[in-house]
Amino acid sequence: MGKQKNLLYIFADQWRAHAVGAAGEDPVATPNMDRFAQESMSCTNAISTYPLCSPHRAALMTGKYPTSCGMWTNCKIGLDEVVMLKPQEITISDVLHDCGYATAYIGKWHLDGSEKNFYKDPKSGAVNWDAFTPQGERRHHFDYWVSYGAMDEHMNPHYWHDTDEKIKPGKWSVEYETDLALDYLKNRDEEKPFCMFLSWNPPHPPYDQVPEKYWNAYKGKEIPFRENVPEEWRTNQDYLTKREEYFAAIAGLDENFGRIMEYLKESGLDQDTLVVLSADHGDCMGSHGLYGKNVWYEESIRIPLYFRGPGIKPGSTDVLFTSPDHMPTLLELLGAPVPETVEGSCRGSYITGAASGQKEPDHAFLCMFPGMPELVNPYRKLGMNPKSFGWRGIRTKTETYVIDRGTTPGAEAVRYLYHNDQDPYQMHPEILAPDSETAKKYDKILMEYFEMLNDPFVMTDSCAE
Repeated sequence: MGKQKNLLYIFADQWRAHAVGAAGEDPVATPNMDRFAQESMSCTNAISTYPLCSPHRAALMTGKYPTSCGMWTNCKIGLDEVVMLKPQEITISDVLHDCGYATAYIGKWHLDGSEKNFYKDPKSGAVNWDAFTPQGERRHHFDYWVSYGAMDEHMNPHYWHDTDEKIKPGKWSVEYETDLALDYLKNRDEEKPFCMFLSWNPPHPPYDQVPEKYWNAYKGKEIPFRENVPEEWRTNQDYLTKREEYFAAIAGLDENFGRIMEYLKESGLDQDTLVVLSADHGDCMGSHGLYGKNVWYEESIRIPLYFRGPGIKPGSTDVLFTSPDHMPTLLELLGAPVPETVEGSCRGSYITGAASGQKEPDHAFLCMFPGMPELVNPYRKLGMNPKSFGWRGIRTKTETYVIDRGTTPGAEAVRYLYHNDQDPYQMHPEILAPDSETAKKYDKILMEYFEMLNDPFVMTDSCAE
């Protein structure tokens, strides 16, 4: 087989595909990432299947659709069930561990059940949605572990290693996690290939928790707006500040990414390491008058995705690349076996440029459930299944089709069609009748996913066969 390639997978939380200089869209300075992009295969149609933290992360790790492994919303408290990644699931770290890899996970995990579901006062001190994941099966064979469940204290973060005692480094989380990653690389077992996942939380809110040195580069500057940012937002100081802080955090990511890339080059590890740069979902950041994710707009679902490593030539591919495709593609590129449990597809041939003549996927499935307790409970009280609501969609290279049943019992289903090739800012959707030919075509595709995934979504008044 020859020497096994290493894997370094770096991803940020709530970082949209547009917000990297190489994309040529958002006005953010990312010179290190831009250089990396020039040396990489860029996936310009990388989609977060379920634009929310835990569901995407579950798909990333398992190669399955989020709902197939029980991740129909974030790991949280207040629901009538505990949402978590089960130990029985087969993850990429389980596979690579069996292949002889040294494995490491640093940063935000958000795939374990929140401890407040089990203990009133957890010994670890975890609050709200947070969790200490102890050594054992819930770590899925990640040998080195410095992580947390979910917390948003970027300037004063905490972590757990192998005990329930909190580690509080007193540094911006991105800087500290990068320090840990570099330390791991310098002191690793060189007899084994390594697999490391580095999960940065910024630019996830709170946006204002970013070092001043990065914010100073954007503070008070005139920054062009995306066309779909409403006029009234463009003079709103609170929004203008949040946008500056969002871009500032990404600039901080870039500086720390540069530290890692410099070490890989100096140490020669760049010659036999597959490096991937990505995110779990995007952020509307003012587009359509919205912050955050959870919605089908491009700013929410499109994520950066760059591959660099042995056998990969610089370039770009517009193949549709979904959340469940990451795990099997990484295993394929590493020459490792792909488990039968995987539901995503191997896209390695598109990354290496060997896909000439292959039939490409013509669509990607999108979904979102009403997952917050204040949204779920009203359905439960009425004897209704909240998982049959929310929205579902199909994304092709040129169109986005969505059925939105809302998050309030009794809301009528609305079908939207966006012609992204003609209307890239998605400002002029068609509203389709259920019996239109386009709606029937896409509804039929959606029904196939619902049957495969046991999705109880109801297409009210649907004419799909």
